Amino acid sequence: MWTPWTPPWSPLTLVPALQKMGELPLDINIQEPRWDQSTFLGRARHFFTVTDPRNLLLSGTQLEASRNIIQNYRAGVVTPGLTEDQLWRAKYVYDSAFHPDTGEKVVLIGRMSAQVPMNMTITGCMLTFYRKTPTVVFWQWVNQSFNAIVNYSNRSGDAPITGGQLGTAYVSATTGAVATALGLKSLTKHLPPLVGRLVPFAAVAAANCINIPVMRQRELQVGIPVTDEQGQRLGHSVAAAKQGIFQVVTSRICMAIPAMAIPPVIMDTLEKKDILKRRPWLGAPLQVGLVGFCLVFATPLCCALFPQRSSIHVSRLEPELRAQIHEQNPSIEAVYYNKGL
Repeated sequence: MWTPWTPPWSPLTLVPALQKMGELPLDINIQEPRWDQSTFLGRARHFFTVTDPRNLLLSGTQLEASRNIIQNYRAGVVTPGLTEDQLWRAKYVYDSAFHPDTGEKVVLIGRMSAQVPMNMTITGCMLTFYRKTPTVVFWQWVNQSFNAIVNYSNRSGDAPITGGQLGTAYVSATTGAVATALGLKSLTKHLPPLVGRLVPFAAVAAANCINIPVMRQRELQVGIPVTDEQGQRLGHSVAAAKQGIFQVVTSRICMAIPAMAIPPVIMDTLEKKDILKRRPWLGAPLQVGLVGFCLVFATPLCCALFPQRSSIHVSRLEPELRAQIHEQNPSIEAVYYNKGL
């Protein structure tokens, strides 16, 4: 039986090659964010994706599917039919729910995607119910309890922390925050109402200086992992931990400025108008809405002030670690670490 000759360049012979060419390459660096992290704009785009509240609506099945895609890709296995956009989407879903160092799933309210909805509710209530001591204590306690969960969930490194250490850190941080709020409240009793409205911001700023270092005290004791540019672990550094914690405290205080400074000025003006005098019940939801609007932009933009994968010059490390690095590779000038959030 006669069989027609098929030239080597015919469509029939090109189909397998085209299919192979259509597969997603394995050289996409999903260890790093999609956008250039050396620029503020690139970091802002990254954090607008990470803090997207819609990530909270994803089911456990969707989170596990994204984790499988990322873990398979890192192992050199490409999910059939996967596109580059789908790969990056899976990475950001994975990053939104799992700790970058430990790989553990982060509790729902501890995720960065919960920052806007949780903070707009808590901050709105702190700014609304600031006149009476019991409500000041309650909402400061709620806020610092939430912050303690966020700080622990987004800590740097994978060093274990015991229940006793965690409990001590939480009690110390929360007590310090509440004491700060009450102290500032007593100092502003005879000052204009607008100054009293700004007390919650001052308390939160001061409390962040207490809460974050206390909740991350383990890092200040044993250090955090530092790596070379390729991600190879070189050791643990307390100096890197101090720098990372300072950056996080600065970001958190800057994050609170728009949400806790702008709404009080607007509300102080509106409360003198007829609209709120006739409808006082509008005060709380309006305040929460204003805070939420500010946080939608302030949260990712302030997270972007410093690179997530920060660096520190070798000369600033501990002498032992510095000597160890110089012995292994004298050409290394800077090391890298996850600063936490």
